[in-house]
Amino acid sequence: MVGVEHDEMVVKGRLEVVAEVRGFVRLAVGRWGMDDFVPCLVASELVTNAIRHAAAEGDEVLFRLGLAEDGALWMEVRDGACTMPRMRDAGLDEESGRGLVVVDQFSRNWGVRSLGEGTGKVVFAVLDV
Repeated sequence: MVGVEHDEMVVKGRLEVVAEVRGFVRLAVGRWGMDDFVPCLVASELVTNAIRHAAAEGDEVLFRLGLAEDGALWMEVRDGACTMPRMRDAGLDEESGRGLVVVDQFSRNWGVRSLGEGTGKVVFAVLDV
């Protein structure tokens, strides 16, 4: 996505790094004068999904966020897996399966784009903050 300004970080495929991603988001959106609650929530879900469902232990995941020309915040997560994410209808007693529902609820729009045969995908979200 074309943006005025952006930041990125590479994280290893371990769930422990999600807290580091939230810290990274807080710094970036604070610098841009935005509240960090929703951006941290959406970033956590996107990165957690990439690590849980797409990255092998130790694989790298690229997280990027930035400002669009209209002032919206965009973020994207790139991983090496070709399987496309899908929203689930998680039951009340299930402990997981709601990540993309959260992303959908708090984003202006979100989606997935393939990077080509066997090279992975990018999951993105655009937030009005």
